[in-house]
Amino acid sequence: MTGSQLLAFVVAAEALLIVPGPSVLFVISRGVTYGRRAALATVVGNTTGTAVQAVAVAAGLGAVVATSTVVFTTMKLLGGGYLVWLGVKAWRDRRSLTDALQAGAATPVRSTRQLLRDGFLVGASNPKATLFFLAVLPQFVRADGGPASLQLLVLGLLFCAMALVSDGAYGMVAGTVRPWLERKPRRVEAVGGAGGVVMVGLGVRLALTGRHD
Repeated sequence: MTGSQLLAFVVAAEALLIVPGPSVLFVISRGVTYGRRAALATVVGNTTGTAVQAVAVAAGLGAVVATSTVVFTTMKLLGGGYLVWLGVKAWRDRRSLTDALQAGAATPVRSTRQLLRDGFLVGASNPKATLFFLAVLPQFVRADGGPASLQLLVLGLLFCAMALVSDGAYGMVAGTVRPWLERKPRRVEAVGGAGGVVMVGLGVRLALTGRHD
């Protein structure tokens, strides 16, 4: 993958990660309920679950993506459409992040093992990550770049590493500055709204971009 293609992947992945989805909202709810330690433990468990998805997709899709133009084109269009839909949804539901921040309440402390387990289950079943791996990752596979399965695995694990940082930041913020965010709900709503606009633009771009062969 060239530098420009890697940059395009990082931008697409980060745009997806910054928009609040099931994993982010779960991490935030744990952060405001149990504190920063719980949020970070949840992020580790969640990222591990997402990595399991990445390995499964890489193992199952590699050979097909490497040989089928029809499959690639279908995934390209589905990926672009999905990103546009997600962007519109993020814009419409941008207040959900505020709701998550306001949902924290005094509850018994959970063990690190429980937090890791809960995070893993959310990550392993997160449809947002599944659709990204199935519909977007194949668009960055190069015919001259080596085994497609290996390329998908590397990209998937790169996405997981970025998710670890991005979700961890959300958790730390939720556990640290909750009072500041609650005083001005529009501050956190702006995160979802801006991310939604970016997602729509990326979706259109991906749908119109050809294969990098």
